[in-house]
Amino acid sequence: MDKERRQRKILSLIQSKRISTQQDLVALLERAGFSVTQSSVSRDLEELGVVKRHGRYTLPSPDKAAARGLLDLDLAGDCLVVAKCEPGLASAVAVEIDRAAIPEIVGTLAGEDTVFIAVPNRKAQRVAIKKIWELFS
Repeated sequence: MDKERRQRKILSLIQSKRISTQQDLVALLERAGFSVTQSSVSRDLEELGVVKRHGRYTLPSPDKAAARGLLDLDLAGDCLVVAKCEPGLASAVAVEIDRAAIPEIVGTLAGEDTVFIAVPNRKAQRVAIKKIWELFS
């Protein structure tokens, strides 16, 4: 429960302030009453898919991604990421992911509106999700 509240606060802070370092984010969270470490904030940023653009943290842009066919990314087990896509665009999304040659991705398999993205382990899942959002944003 605490993690959920902290992650919601992180998203809120990133949307409302220009935050350029994890230390800045830790300080803002502590002022808001959260007891956090830099390592927990780092994990939260990965799980939330937060990316750094132009020297500041930003959220992935679902609108831009959706315009290119990608709607959502979810974890499945320890070695799979599931991409939900606009109907008929899963193959195009998979091709773009394959062309990016993201080292953490073993391979993709596309259907009509879903892409299964195989990765070797849980850590690679988080890294792959972040890189895919960056690719489509």
